[in-house]
Amino acid sequence: MTTTPPAAPLAGILLAAGAGTRFGGPKALAATPEAGSWLARAVRLLLDAGCAPVVVVLGAAADDARRLLPEDPRVVPVVAERWADGVAESLRAALAALAGVEGPVGALVTLVDIPRLSPEALARVAGGTVGPSSLRRAVYGGTPGHPVLLGRDHWEPLSAGLSGDVGAGPYLRANGAEAVDCTGLGGDEDVDLAPRRGPA
Repeated sequence: MTTTPPAAPLAGILLAAGAGTRFGGPKALAATPEAGSWLARAVRLLLDAGCAPVVVVLGAAADDARRLLPEDPRVVPVVAERWADGVAESLRAALAALAGVEGPVGALVTLVDIPRLSPEALARVAGGTVGPSSLRRAVYGGTPGHPVLLGRDHWEPLSAGLSGDVGAGPYLRANGAEAVDCTGLGGDEDVDLAPRRGPA
């Protein structure tokens, strides 16, 4: 499903570097009958939302994951060398990759492990007036989720404050990120455990 492109040019960031220890393997390699390849689906959501470039941060099983990416010049795979240190390193790697890219006024960020994320959630968060100072995040019944919109003015200070296995949450709270209601649109349904297998 193609959504209306955002009014302002946005990049996309997909964080897909983790080892998925509790899940049983890297989620970048996961697939389900309903969603297909989680990695390919998430990239397509960002592309269909009008994001360009789309930076895909890989880590665990990076070579295998890279083969699942759509062949599209707008898709830019980046390997976070210290991905095992936590999500902060993945987000920092994505922002570093975008630092020299001219054009985008912000970046729309999502995760590989929310395979039920709806295109409408991206459209809502990216909709309306967007500029370099914009800071938004989707909320689901009052609970923060994804996607997140990071205006370009926030990239450098956010990156400087990232550490460990903590993402942008503290920065978003400290800087009064606008909450965008996306209840029912799937961005709060991250999958931490592998689905149970039925009898053969």
